[in-house]
Amino acid sequence: MGVQLTKDSIDLGIVVRDPERSLAFYRDVLGFTSAGDNPMPGGSHMWRLMCGTSMIKLLRFEREPQGSATPGSIGKAFGYRYWTITVSNLAEVVAAAEAAGHKIPVAPVDIRPGVRIAMIEDPDGNWVELLEAS
Repeated sequence: MGVQLTKDSIDLGIVVRDPERSLAFYRDVLGFTSAGDNPMPGGSHMWRLMCGTSMIKLLRFEREPQGSATPGSIGKAFGYRYWTITVSNLAEVVAAAEAAGHKIPVAPVDIRPGVRIAMIEDPDGNWVELLEAS
């Protein structure tokens, strides 16, 4: 049977160490638009940003979590390793991220005819893939 969707996109929650640095990356470099912020139960605060119809939720806890996900390349650990945004201006976004001091672990590269990707690292070491198809 499967899920019966009521929305054509997903919401993604990212636990962050430094909300200002993460907002500067997701809002200012990637250009996501603010959908508000508010305190949440359990001693956290959430900032909501829109990426198309997907909501990216940045969470900061008053008490820092005990563990950290293994940062780095896709093949370095199991679990969620990256997420993809389809764009029309890959080179421009990569240049802006690099100028803002973010690591570019995978520079723009053709992966098949008409499709280019790049990977950008957010302030917490999470990878964001940009995909551009012509």
